[in-house]
Amino acid sequence: MTDHLESEGRTPWSRRGFLLSAASLTALLPLALPDRAAAAQELPGFPEGVDVYRSAYRNWVGEITATGLWACAPADQGQVVAVVNWAWKQGWSVRARGSSHGWSPLTIPMGTEAGAPVLLVDTARHLTGVSLESTDPAVVRAGAGVTLEALLGHLEDHGLGLTAAPAPGDLTLGGALAVDAHGTAVPAHGESRLPGHTYGSLSNLVLSLTAVVWDADSDAYVLRTYARDDPDGAALLTHLGRALVTEVTLRVGANTHLRCVSRTDIPAAELFAAPGGPEGRRTFASFLDESGRAEAIWFAFTEHPWLKVWSVAPTRPPASRRVGSPYNYPFSDNIPTVVADLAGRMVADAAWYLAPLLGAAQLTAAAVGLTATLSADLWGPSKNTLLYIRPTTLRVTANGYAVLTSRAEVQRVIAEFTAFFRERLTAYAAQGRHPVNGQVEIRVTGLDHPSDANSAGARAPLLSALRPRADHPEWDTAVWLDVLTLPGTPDAEAFYRELERFLLTTYDGGYALTRVEWSKGWGYTDEAAWDDEEVLGTAVPASFRDGVGPGWDEAATVLDRLDPHRVFGTALVNRLFP
Repeated sequence: MTDHLESEGRTPWSRRGFLLSAASLTALLPLALPDRAAAAQELPGFPEGVDVYRSAYRNWVGEITATGLWACAPADQGQVVAVVNWAWKQGWSVRARGSSHGWSPLTIPMGTEAGAPVLLVDTARHLTGVSLESTDPAVVRAGAGVTLEALLGHLEDHGLGLTAAPAPGDLTLGGALAVDAHGTAVPAHGESRLPGHTYGSLSNLVLSLTAVVWDADSDAYVLRTYARDDPDGAALLTHLGRALVTEVTLRVGANTHLRCVSRTDIPAAELFAAPGGPEGRRTFASFLDESGRAEAIWFAFTEHPWLKVWSVAPTRPPASRRVGSPYNYPFSDNIPTVVADLAGRMVADAAWYLAPLLGAAQLTAAAVGLTATLSADLWGPSKNTLLYIRPTTLRVTANGYAVLTSRAEVQRVIAEFTAFFRERLTAYAAQGRHPVNGQVEIRVTGLDHPSDANSAGARAPLLSALRPRADHPEWDTAVWLDVLTLPGTPDAEAFYRELERFLLTTYDGGYALTRVEWSKGWGYTDEAAWDDEEVLGTAVPASFRDGVGPGWDEAATVLDRLDPHRVFGTALVNRLFP
């Protein structure tokens, strides 16, 4: 990937080399031609007519990789059932694969060897259909492999959209629903939810879903469709890869035009200040009150976060630039030279002490880029400001948590967390340690209130981090907290463990509660993520038990009954649901 410096005998990192490294972490496409000859020999009895091939796997940041795995691309839902039944009879496991845009080992574990009895089912080849089922109310039917960009584009063509969505458009719908993917939105003061919309996760928009499940009468896996009022369906709305969903119908609503204003002039001390100060401060909560939609990106060792604020704007404000497509921050999607060079040096030469310079370079790139590309004030259909992350962006690892609380306590949670983060980062730096070289990202959403689906008897997604707690009806908001750093950064896991312990002990069910973000890092020991037995076995399940309604244990029972042979199990999921 790089050449050796003849004079020094070490590996240099050019901007091009670092970009190529980042791009190579995209999930590899399957081979162009099916490997039928090898399949006939190594996969006896594999269903005829299903494209099957050897494939590599890489997650978003490249920390989980595997080569030589068998993969297939079913042409329709019937072929999905056929390959699942084949895998069950052969003692193999089945893993749905979309864009592989995630961090946690919910698809395959680290260390999966070539030739392991794992069958990847590529949904993004053929399970991509989208059709509008009705307009009043608006309902869309979509295959699990359709990307969010394609789905939102189809909705936009029919005057429909979502309140919020994850920033990467390459996510598949099935993958997004498996981990309760979300955007950032709560109602502004005086704002009412529009019909067909939700301030919660994408899972909360599902009206029905079709999944491959075990049928005891047939002694086989079959397709079954679950409506939103079905108790079993509630466990599948966010299933962590413990099931295979092939198709869903979603409640959607009228599209809106959004204005997105970016700024880098507010100090972190003001934006993240503790509540109760003088009037007129520009706090994160004040922007939520005004617009309802905000995101802060706070680069490590800097003092001015990149703040994005979205607001509903039916007509274009005079100062805004109209945008007709998504991904309008080229300075973020295409890594600037100075950022690539610094990150490359840190990785190649173990120059982790450059973290403060990298943070400053990223902030400068954002501040200058917003002006140079006229991106500081954008306006257009919702898709075009909600989607802004391409696969070419800087690849970093991330932890992730959702803190459930009341709207009135949002600023308090943000202030406490950022103060702890700053104190610990400073303490580590004083010891010559720089565990974080990326950024803190803060988003705020509503919860998954099932009434948003406008479907009689609708149930909340049992395993969504945004499922309301029946014992705390005052909790109506979630603060999403992520900390990002380059993979392989020394002391990162130990630092993440301290942050996690702070969150779990500070927000333990009093005025707030911590839940993990399934797709990202959590369960930290000093050496690894997803490895702390207390977090996996006690803290995570407890966060979904409220002693009033169905929760963790009910979801575990349903998922076991629908997949008693654990065809869809993985090492991590089997530890969560022993």
